[in-house]
Amino acid sequence: MLSTLKLAVKVLLRRKFFTFVSLFAVTFTLLVLLVSAAMLDGIFGPNGPEDRPDRTLVVLKAESAGKESRRNGWAGYGLLARTFPDMPGVERSTIFAEPRKLTTYHEGRKITVMTRRTDGEFWKVFRFDFVEGGPYDTDAEAQALPVVVLNESTRDRFFGARRAVGKTLELDGRRLRVVGVVRDVPSLRFLTTADMWFPTSLSRSDAYKKELVGDFAGVMILAPGAEASDVSAEFRRRVATVPMDDPRFDTLTASAVPLLGAVASFFFFEQLDSAGPTVMFGVLWLMALAFMALPALNLVNLNLSRILERAGEIGVRKSFGATSWTLVRQFLMENIVLVAIGGLHAALATMIVLAILNRSGLIPYATLSLNYRVLGWGMLLTLVFGIVSGVLPAWRMSRLHPVGALQGRFE
Repeated sequence: MLSTLKLAVKVLLRRKFFTFVSLFAVTFTLLVLLVSAAMLDGIFGPNGPEDRPDRTLVVLKAESAGKESRRNGWAGYGLLARTFPDMPGVERSTIFAEPRKLTTYHEGRKITVMTRRTDGEFWKVFRFDFVEGGPYDTDAEAQALPVVVLNESTRDRFFGARRAVGKTLELDGRRLRVVGVVRDVPSLRFLTTADMWFPTSLSRSDAYKKELVGDFAGVMILAPGAEASDVSAEFRRRVATVPMDDPRFDTLTASAVPLLGAVASFFFFEQLDSAGPTVMFGVLWLMALAFMALPALNLVNLNLSRILERAGEIGVRKSFGATSWTLVRQFLMENIVLVAIGGLHAALATMIVLAILNRSGLIPYATLSLNYRVLGWGMLLTLVFGIVSGVLPAWRMSRLHPVGALQGRFE
């Protein structure tokens, strides 16, 4: 094996231009895949505050339908408030609104922020990292206390780097008191990201409490040992018993789906909202393989050119007793070494690209990184890419007849 490795390195150094072109193709392909993997990890990974994806069910969408009318969108507060209490198999649950952009003024400066209304359980379902103070609780939400939680960047925009807990700010015509400051939540965590969070009860009217389709979402954390399918079935049963207040509609539908499916339907395809982890990973793998197909074919053509140049060498080795498996192993090793070098370059380039993305502000509050999960997927993709692009040329090489190879015939 050591001899095979040494020969692989010498062969790659023999034709530097071919090696450079191959390395560029490998590096660029794996760079795109690694950056994509880092972004997917930022969306789906078990990162705070959404750090329990395996025990999370999400109710994101609802639809009211009748003979002549149909209304769909996010779930309504009224629907969730009637179905969530005392759900069997659920450890905790929360109801919160979709993000809403508001503009306010502070000390003569115009400041636009992304806000989110939540209940008190929101802070127990999701695990935020508080750097100052703490969250408001269910009592504060029930009493409509004028309190607010900020992220670090918003605190700095209002108060500089000074301590903000206990200070007040004006938002939507209300004077709110800051009770806590959390670390910035990347916008990719779409269930929890915001600049400010304040109690749902501070809404201008109570009309939201009756809505079956509105601008709210619900999250349930399953109790240990609970089956997601059982909880989903119970939720659907409860939805079917909710009375319809509007005579235009006679049916109401909503589903509690795993976090992966909910996020996938939000960012990618609506049809994936009920997909399980196996389906989701299958779709992601198919996308990765489809992206690797074209550069893999290009690399196959380059490798075939290498083989035809080395026909004499192959003919001599086969004449002296080298088996087809020996030659296949040799070429696969050469290709894996090439792809491994490209993978190392891609990893270094990925770190640079992710750092630029994090600083650019294209993805607000992004904290993309080449963590162990992304690096593991990258190593696996590198191995797959090396094998896929090397199997056909290796097989072609092993099929060459020694006499024909020595005479330059490649039938």
